[in-house]
Amino acid sequence: MNRRELKLNEYGISSKRFKELSAFCEQYPEWVEELKKRSPAVCADAVRRSELENKCRIIETAALEADEELGNFIIKSVCYEKPFWYLRDILEIPCSQSAFYDRRRYFFYLLHKRKRM
Repeated sequence: MNRRELKLNEYGISSKRFKELSAFCEQYPEWVEELKKRSPAVCADAVRRSELENKCRIIETAALEADEELGNFIIKSVCYEKPFWYLRDILEIPCSQSAFYDRRRYFFYLLHKRKRM
């Protein structure tokens, strides 16, 4: 799949850091699936469940903070690797490509800050 390299220098994010953040996001679908299967009753499961919930929350909060209206589209793009044409043609994203990529860059900036805490 062709992936567009984001220009995140203005946010102080190197290309290596972007790859790290991108890989973190790409695990989101696996975490969501695992959360559906895990039982909160067992102690070891409870610890793992808490870790997964925290990771998912970091991504979801950053996406909504980047743009409340586009948050779910940002998650589809960065976590599920859906290209812009899919967001536009199938999901009917309510903005232009440049506006979306601007919000997506801001999402990575927010994620960068949250993951450093």
